[in-house]
Amino acid sequence: MKTLNLRDAKATFSAVVDAAVHGEPTVVTKHGRPAVMIVPIEEGRRIFPDTKPSFADLLLSMPHELQIERDQTPMREVDL
Repeated sequence: MKTLNLRDAKATFSAVVDAAVHGEPTVVTKHGRPAVMIVPIEEGRRIFPDTKPSFADLLLSMPHELQIERDQTPMREVDL
């Protein structure tokens, strides 16, 4: 794994991207501390998948039926 400071990474960005395409991650440091890692897209998608279930999908996937009672009291009258 290669490590570059931010200035060098900016100057050779296309080489850093080409390295990531070929499977070599690069750590970019800022002020001497590791800040980011540039990795191949497959690795990034494995860590952060594109498809996340919606809240509705999660509710529909529940194994038992949801029992919700509705409040039947009449609504108050509003004078506009």
